[in-house]
Amino acid sequence: MSAESPETLTPTDTDDGDVRIVTFGCRLNAYESEVIRRRASEDGLSDAIVFNTCAVTNEAVRQARQAIRKARRERPGAKLIVTGCAAQIDPAAFAGMAEVDLVLGNAEKSEAGAYKSVASVAGGGPARVRVNDIMSVRETAGHLIDGLKDRARAYVEVQNGCDHRCTFCIIPYGRGNSRSAAAGEVVEQVRRLAAEGYREVVLTGVDVTSWGADLPGQPTLGQLVARILKLVPELPRLRLSSIDAAEIDPDLMRCLAEEPRLMPYLHLSLQAGDDMILKRMKRRHSRADALKLVREVRAARPDVAFGADLIAGFPTETDEMFENTLRLVEEADLAFLHVFPFSPRPGTPAARMPPVKRDVVKARAAQLRAAGEAGLARHLARQTGRTLSALVERPGVARADDFTEIAFTGEAPVGELATVRVSGHDGRRLLAEVLETVAA
Repeated sequence: MSAESPETLTPTDTDDGDVRIVTFGCRLNAYESEVIRRRASEDGLSDAIVFNTCAVTNEAVRQARQAIRKARRERPGAKLIVTGCAAQIDPAAFAGMAEVDLVLGNAEKSEAGAYKSVASVAGGGPARVRVNDIMSVRETAGHLIDGLKDRARAYVEVQNGCDHRCTFCIIPYGRGNSRSAAAGEVVEQVRRLAAEGYREVVLTGVDVTSWGADLPGQPTLGQLVARILKLVPELPRLRLSSIDAAEIDPDLMRCLAEEPRLMPYLHLSLQAGDDMILKRMKRRHSRADALKLVREVRAARPDVAFGADLIAGFPTETDEMFENTLRLVEEADLAFLHVFPFSPRPGTPAARMPPVKRDVVKARAAQLRAAGEAGLARHLARQTGRTLSALVERPGVARADDFTEIAFTGEAPVGELATVRVSGHDGRRLLAEVLETVAA
C-alpha cells in the first residue's frame, strides 16, 4: 500500500449510456476513471465496459477478474477493456482471459485515441495489449476535468507514482516513479472546479507529500496548498488525501494552523506501530515519529481528526509487535482506520519473508478493526452538542470538516455546505439536524 491507499475494495460503477466504467481501489483511480469516461466518449467508444483495476492486494485483483467474467456473461457482445494498476503489473494475466478484448497500461488509459483501436465486434480473438514501461514515464497526464460524475466533491491529481520501495508494496510497479503536476496547472484546475460550483476539492496522488520534489526549485506540498488558497479565494474547502507521516513540511504545518479552509483531517500512511516491523517494511518513520507528528498537528490545529492505514500480520510480526500497533490506535487517538490483513504480493521482498499464519492474521485484523470502532466512538462522542459545517454528499448524508460522516434531518442540496447541530451518534456517524444551508 502506498500513501494513497484505497478507501475500500468495493468497486464503484458508472454507466454513461452504453459505456460502463467499473472502478476498483483508490481515490486516484476514481479520478482517472472520469478521465477514461471522457476519453471513451471522445473516441466514440460504444457497447463497452472498462475495468480500472487495483493491485494493492490479492483480493483487489481477484475481485477484478471475477467482475470481468460476470460482465461477459451478462453482456456477451460488449467490448471488455482492462486497465489500471493490476493490468499494468501483470498484463499477460488479463490478456490471457478469454473475456478480455483490450488491455491498456496506466499511462495509456488516459491518452487521446486510446479507445479508438478497440475492435468493432467483441470476442474476435486474443486480447490486444498496449502496456509500456511505466518507469519511463516522466510527466503526469496533461488532462483537466471539470469534476467527477455523481460526486459532491472534486479530486485533482497533483502527483503520480512513488520513489519509495516499501517491502510490501507493488504499487510503484503499477504507477512508476514519482512525478508532479506543475503548480500553475493545479491552481488553474482548482479555479475551474470552483467556478463549476464545487465547494470542496481534494488533492490526490499516489504519494501526495512528495509533490514538487521533481519540479524546478523543489517546491513543497505546503507551498502548493498555500498558493491554491491564496489564488482561489472562492473555494470554501481544500482537503488532502492520504499522506506519508514522514513528509509533512513546515509550510503545510503552517497552513494547517492558519488556514481554516484547509480541512482538519489527515489520513496517515502509518502501516504499523512497532519499530522493528516498520524497519522491515522499509518505512521512513518510527513509532515515536508518528506520535510526535500527531501531537504537533493537534497543537497547531486542535479540531483535527486522524485516520490511518494499518497492516495486520506483516511477516515476522510477533504478539508483542502487534500489541505495539494495537496500542498506537488509542495513543494517537485515531478515529478512522483502514485495516488490511497482510497480503503477499509476488515480486515484493515481504512476500519472501517468514509469514504469519493466516488465522492469526485474520484475528489481528479483527482486533485492529475493533480498536478502530472504539476510536471512532470516542471521536463521535466528543462532537455531541456541537454546531458543525458539513458538505452534503447525498440526500440526508454529509461530511464534517474533519471528514466525520453525518446523517441529518432537514433539507440541504447535494454538493452544498450546510450548518448542522449534532444531537448524538449511532456508533458509525453523527446524527444532526440542518440549521441552514450556506449559499454559494
